[in-house]
Amino acid sequence: MATREPVEVIVETRYGALRGQRHGDVCVWKGIPFARPPVGPLRFRPPEPPEPWPGVRDATRFGPASVQPDDRLISNLTGGAALPQDEDCLYLNIWSPSPEGRRPVMVWIHGGAYITGAGFIPWYDGTAFARNGDVVVVTINYRLGALGFLYLEEAFGPDFAGSGNLGILDQIAALRWVRENIAAFGGDPDQVTIFGESAGAGSVGVLLAAPAARGLFRRAILQSGSGALGVRSPESAARVTARVLQQAGVEPGDRQALYALPARAWVDALATLGLGLPVGPVVDGTVLPEHPMAALARGTARDVAVLTGVNKDEYNLFALADPAWLGDDEAALRRQVEAVVGPAAERLIAAYRDRGQGPLGRRLLPLMSYAVFVRGMLATADAQVRAGGAVWAYRFDFETPVLGGVLGACHALEIPFVFDNLDRAGADRFTGTAPERAAVARAMHRAWIAFARHGDPQHDGLPPWPRYDLDERAVMVFDVEPRVERDPWRDERALWAEAAPAS
Repeated sequence: MATREPVEVIVETRYGALRGQRHGDVCVWKGIPFARPPVGPLRFRPPEPPEPWPGVRDATRFGPASVQPDDRLISNLTGGAALPQDEDCLYLNIWSPSPEGRRPVMVWIHGGAYITGAGFIPWYDGTAFARNGDVVVVTINYRLGALGFLYLEEAFGPDFAGSGNLGILDQIAALRWVRENIAAFGGDPDQVTIFGESAGAGSVGVLLAAPAARGLFRRAILQSGSGALGVRSPESAARVTARVLQQAGVEPGDRQALYALPARAWVDALATLGLGLPVGPVVDGTVLPEHPMAALARGTARDVAVLTGVNKDEYNLFALADPAWLGDDEAALRRQVEAVVGPAAERLIAAYRDRGQGPLGRRLLPLMSYAVFVRGMLATADAQVRAGGAVWAYRFDFETPVLGGVLGACHALEIPFVFDNLDRAGADRFTGTAPERAAVARAMHRAWIAFARHGDPQHDGLPPWPRYDLDERAVMVFDVEPRVERDPWRDERALWAEAAPAS
């Protein structure tokens, strides 16, 4: 059967006309600039609105990602080629059933530890959401690494206020663009849901607290992230900046060098700091007047419905890159745990030592999953509930059989299920090929659609899903058979409250 040729679809935005394509029953526009290129004198500056263009601009090809290091782990799992990259990276993409009408809008913020990723990765294709949910999907790029999160105010003066949160300001600029233009694509600017995974979910947590983002969205979904993920104090951010500047050969105050250094050199300088979250949003007093968790506790986002959750075996993915987690070297493992939880490491290691089976490193992976992901997710949910907000919580339990099953239900595994993109190139290399995957994807995909449409993830393919509260702490567990569990982290919550009380 012959493949139908795409049909041209032209829409008019505030900045000019765009030519996209209709593929079957979904229209797609790619590579739309939502800000001026952040290059030359605009490097390390807040995003500025895009320049209008004459005539009709082609929107059939994705714009490049922010410059970034290779992420070999995810690339190997997805079978993806290297991402096209450029410092000129502030582009977004739109999937819609039609430019006519007014539909709920879902804006996806990609993850990647604030240093890698792009909005055009095949897993993030919005076709299934648009077709199955009658919603408009927007995926965005934002500045990453040093170019997006290097806190320069202390080293270069007040002209660089906000520099530690440029990636966040890019996201806010994209949301402003959506508010101003999405009606031309069949979207409702008053029905916007932001959603993201990992650092994308951390970004959602920051946007819930950032004054400049108020009113730009009504609902928020945090997948494996929280209002605390990677957020830094100015003092911590300044120490990172000093190390990066030293590696880059840039003296504090030397603005000429700051702009002359090639973008790739900033990537290389940051890479010398090692793995983890070397940069992230900064409580700078400008973009973030206070820590996001403090803002949530104060009720700044109580009117935003929140869906938040984690994967059962989050940290198993990261253990693939570090042989310490496959063995019994207690000294090496203690150093790893101490780097995350500080002085509480000894007590926590003792508590987790007798849990599970296999080498000590494997037994300590749940400790790291809780420390990095679960703890922040629960704190975010609790803060929202205490402030009077509506919250639903989930856990993704479906385990992938690839690599002999060592990944379990690991970090990022839920993404192709949420987007119902299990048929995308390379997805089966991460998720496996079991036919049961389809039912799990259908349940999650429909829940995200229901939440975007109604502010409640319940649908008729799930058991009754109670709102999260501080008494029952109900969590929807997504597996081959979805189920609700009450306070599934009760024992760990008690352990951590005693061994490592929140500051």
